[in-house]
Amino acid sequence: MKKIVLLIVVLFCFISTALATDLTPIKLPPPDTKGGKPLMQALKDRKTDRMFATEKLPAEVLSNLLWAAAGISRVDSGKRTAPTAHNWQEIDVYVAMEDGLYLYNAKTHTLDPVLRADLRKNTAHLLQPSRGLIVGAPVQLIYVADYSRMGMRTGDEDKRMYSAVDTGFISQNVYLYCASEGLATGVRAYFNKEALAKEMKLRDSQKVILVQAVAYPAD
Repeated sequence: MKKIVLLIVVLFCFISTALATDLTPIKLPPPDTKGGKPLMQALKDRKTDRMFATEKLPAEVLSNLLWAAAGISRVDSGKRTAPTAHNWQEIDVYVAMEDGLYLYNAKTHTLDPVLRADLRKNTAHLLQPSRGLIVGAPVQLIYVADYSRMGMRTGDEDKRMYSAVDTGFISQNVYLYCASEGLATGVRAYFNKEALAKEMKLRDSQKVILVQAVAYPAD
């Protein structure tokens, strides 16, 4: 009996591992950097939403969204659309969707697979009244700071401050892109960061800062 139980456990682990690796990278189309509303109009239209449609975003929208968030805007230097202190580029943008968790790779402009699991349900607190409406958004951006990129002599307090500020730059880029394109979005800090980090299998040096839903507006 013990051998049968052990065999079942081994098979379950094998299947779980296989499911985690059967996602393929998503090559995003080149971003359209010439479209959108004028900046002043986008600033006027920028707002936080709490209700989202469940319709999936097409690849073209994902491409523009992620490039606006933290894409490479200067190919010669590798610098991004959002600034970071000392150009550390310590903020990673994870993308949680129904089919799995991906990491945005700005250098190749691809979504690299991380986990075959729908982690959107973990991006809002259980006690949040509008949780069901929020986690139904097709895209949840998860902003993760990697403290190991922030310099040996940088103290923990400065790491927290810089990573929070740098995440703010990225999330505002997303706000402005969504305002420009008529998308709904909203940033949240009220969720179980430790539980989400565990689900994402992050290292100790990686810290979840904020999450941001992106979708078409709800009817």
